Amino acid sequence: MDWILDRLARICVLIAGVAIVAMTVIFAWLVFGRYVLNDTPTWVEQVSLLLVMVIAFLGAAAGVHNHTHLSVVVFRNLVPSSVRTVFVVISDILMAGFGGMMFWYGIELTQFKWNTLIPLIQWSEGLRSLPLTISGALLFLFSTGHLIRLCLGRDERQDNIDQG
Repeated sequence: MDWILDRLARICVLIAGVAIVAMTVIFAWLVFGRYVLNDTPTWVEQVSLLLVMVIAFLGAAAGVHNHTHLSVVVFRNLVPSSVRTVFVVISDILMAGFGGMMFWYGIELTQFKWNTLIPLIQWSEGLRSLPLTISGALLFLFSTGHLIRLCLGRDERQDNIDQG
């Protein structure tokens, strides 16, 4: 299970990295077109919005798996280790539930918007919500994986549970 989840997280990071590079290239083309060719490419804004969705949602999902996602641990760090473990379990359950809801409602939103086209690029509007849907499924998987590792005593998240 760990091997599969690790690979999924790496794929998310890879796709988000490629999206960042692609966005940098198309913005360079925007600047070149606007100031050198005096012909602004109008499609850049719409494509960059799609790429931002990919970067944000897949990056967040990978962050949850790798335990690098932004979190507030001040309360967990103030309590004893036994209470801290309860906080971690609650946090993982909430994240799995949130991911499941993102996936469920993301599917509905993607299906609802699929037959509408994005202006200027004529791609499906459902592509805007597809990263949300995929990220929801990944959040559910990654959080469930954390819970399983915690139940098996193999959770290695350093700032959540005392390993001492």
